[in-house]
Amino acid sequence: MKVLPGQLAFFLFLSLVPIITLVLYIGLILSIGTDSVAVFINKILPTEVSNILIPYVNDVGMDFSTIISMISGFLIASNGAYSLIITSNTLYKIEHKSYFKRLFKSLIMTVLLVLLFIFIIVVLAFGDKIVHLLINLPVFENISDEIQVIYSVSKWPVALLIIFIIIKILYTLAPDKKIPSKYMNRGALFTTIMWLIVTIGYTFYINHYGNYNLFYGSLSNIVVIMLWVYILSFILVIGMAINNDHYATKKD
Repeated sequence: MKVLPGQLAFFLFLSLVPIITLVLYIGLILSIGTDSVAVFINKILPTEVSNILIPYVNDVGMDFSTIISMISGFLIASNGAYSLIITSNTLYKIEHKSYFKRLFKSLIMTVLLVLLFIFIIVVLAFGDKIVHLLINLPVFENISDEIQVIYSVSKWPVALLIIFIIIKILYTLAPDKKIPSKYMNRGALFTTIMWLIVTIGYTFYINHYGNYNLFYGSLSNIVVIMLWVYILSFILVIGMAINNDHYATKKD
């Protein structure tokens, strides 16, 4: 339980590359040019992070080597979710199913986890900047005030609901035995609330007190993201333990 958060955070960070590749390829299919994506990244992300991502965005293309790299990336990254399955089975005292079933399930969980982290980053961390960019577009000029009000009112309730649902799905998928989802509510609620508190608090600390540039230079933004992902991973594991305790109590 002490080792799992670090392992999960590491593999989640590795899984960002194949996820970004997939998202960019979907954008190309939808005729969204890489130049538009690069401009968007420049406007919403810190300079150090955008300087790392933009060359990768410009070089994206779908060929055999890219497909192999993306599949390999997902398989490697799925080790984090795979560890969640093993830990969950151990907590619930469940016999492990076949390796390939766990591998397939871990891939699904990895995609859900990464999409959840991307949602938190985009909506909670950079949502204000994105909305500001949208309302300044000519097409939204006449309804900019309405968009701002709708976003301000719905941001946190929608974020809470989406995070809670995805975390509950992850907790329900993890064990190799069907456990009623009602036993996942307590841990999912704890994790959702703590994720939001930690995200707000950590963002405030980094913006006002953190000085990672002194130690890490241009890599400071990556270090900040890694630490944030580690803390959220630790909370995710605690939520799993809360669910197990609730299930064991009701079962007995």
